[in-house]
Amino acid sequence: MGKLKITNIIRRLRFDADEMTQKDLAEKVGVTRQTIVAIENAKYSPTLELAILISRVFDKPLEEVFDIQDAN
Repeated sequence: MGKLKITNIIRRLRFDADEMTQKDLAEKVGVTRQTIVAIENAKYSPTLELAILISRVFDKPLEEVFDIQDAN
């Protein structure tokens, strides 16, 4: 099995949610703003628990917020 690439639409969802800040989202899910920045930029893959929490904030299915692709 190869590596996976996880992309997301968090930035767009934040702006659609009355321009929610990274800090606001971070506080809602219990992480730092820097963690949200890293996830948005695909520099960090969230845990399943964190991905679910983020999806719930936006009331979207997990697979709509995050897209998983083979990196190969």
